[in-house]
Amino acid sequence: MDSDPRPGDDHPAHDLKARVRAVLERRNLTDNVSAEQAAASWEQDRFVARARALFYARMMFLTLGLLILAVPAWSGYFGFNGPISFLGYFAMLIYSVANLLVIDHPKAGRWVTYLSLCCDLLITVVLIARPQVGGGLQSPLLATQLLFTTLFAILFPKPLAILPPLLALPITTRLDLLLNRSVTAVELLTLLWYLGLNFIIVYVLVYLNEREATAHREVVSLQGDLKELAVVEERNRLAREIHDGLGASLSSMIIQAEYILNLAREDGLRTEIREMKATAEESIEELRRNLRMMRDDFELAQGLEDYIKTFRDRTGQDIRFERTGLARKLPPDAQLALFRILQECLSNAAKHAEAKEVQVRLDFSAEGVHLVVRDNGKGFDPGRTPRGHYGLLNMRERAMKLGGSIVVDSAPGAGAQVAFSLPCLSA
Repeated sequence: MDSDPRPGDDHPAHDLKARVRAVLERRNLTDNVSAEQAAASWEQDRFVARARALFYARMMFLTLGLLILAVPAWSGYFGFNGPISFLGYFAMLIYSVANLLVIDHPKAGRWVTYLSLCCDLLITVVLIARPQVGGGLQSPLLATQLLFTTLFAILFPKPLAILPPLLALPITTRLDLLLNRSVTAVELLTLLWYLGLNFIIVYVLVYLNEREATAHREVVSLQGDLKELAVVEERNRLAREIHDGLGASLSSMIIQAEYILNLAREDGLRTEIREMKATAEESIEELRRNLRMMRDDFELAQGLEDYIKTFRDRTGQDIRFERTGLARKLPPDAQLALFRILQECLSNAAKHAEAKEVQVRLDFSAEGVHLVVRDNGKGFDPGRTPRGHYGLLNMRERAMKLGGSIVVDSAPGAGAQVAFSLPCLSA
């Protein structure tokens, strides 16, 4: 007796869709995510991860700050002996927690993180400059400024955004002069040394960040190209299979119909055979048209004109076709939607409206492409579609899927007009 199959083995496509859906929901993306949206989501995730690391680093500094306040010798060195020092400490703790709470917000998270980091830098400058002896450029905490340059460059790799930590060194030097501390040659060398290290850090981190972002954008773009290539290859494979399978069967049916037609003697039977042969010829023509669309070898205006000619010959309707504007290549989905809507309009004009004359206009403009089909039939009420008739619903769904619009203007005894518009699209 065979063992029960695992659920994942029966529905691999379902499991794949579930994984994709989970990732999209986690990143707040839609099914039709673009390369730009994917890159923005990646950058946001990267920022959040780095900002969380900043929070934990800040907690380490706050722990050290609590030790400074707790040890009298250390707090006396910095002059932190009153309640104001404890209030400042708890203020740092509060804005650090607030930063963590809004860190996931796309805009507020970045602004709050930047402002809180500037506050940290300001407090550090105070700690460096405050001691009267051993402060300023002589302070052992001066190396902390390099850490802030690194944090700013990692989180906000823009020239203006990195300016605050770079200004910390000249501000410290200025405070030394204001506090009547003499700047010796060794301290001047220290200043130049730290400035050099700052520029090296900024250059390396900004350069690496830009390389990383560029590489990620290239990977995302390559993934999109590979996806499109896979779709094209699958379309071509299906086109070959349909051509060699269904196309051959329809061709055989036409040949057999011609053979039977030559053998038949009764007029009624010959009429039925001719209709069957015509249906098979129409089906193979539809098949060839779909194959051209799948292979991206379909010219819309010519395809519509050819179909109108075939439909006119078969039904005897007076159908006039007009094309305006400069034709351009459209995506396969857009071409298919335009063609199917024309098919539906002509079919309705022949079967339901009993129209004698139909006017078709295809217009290419800078805003998009517009298809207008008007007939002089008996018309109908667009708000009262009979049950089981889904032609108008299908047309509206096609328009909605492509971001277009469709307007149906008709009334009993007044004919009908269907205007379908698509925004400017390119293949």
